[in-house]
Amino acid sequence: MMLEDILVEPVLSEKATLLREEGKYVFKVHPKANKYEIKDAVQKLFNVKVVDCTVMNVFGKMKRVRYRTGRTSSWKKAIVKLAPGETIKVFEGV
Repeated sequence: MMLEDILVEPVLSEKATLLREEGKYVFKVHPKANKYEIKDAVQKLFNVKVVDCTVMNVFGKMKRVRYRTGRTSSWKKAIVKLAPGETIKVFEGV
């Protein structure tokens, strides 16, 4: 798997913004990626030092549109903690 394929997109939610103040960044990642691949991808793509990586599966929620029920897609989330003083420049304008 290529480094660009591991990190799908950043998560820009209110909770992720609060975590960013603590030096933690949240990414939506490839479902088959593990902690070590995610840590390596963030270090190489953003040129930062990663201290910790937490990975979790986010299960889809049941949704209803008129009379039909369905489910949103499940996805995998990674919370990456950087070394003190490190930041990812892409998030600074957000």
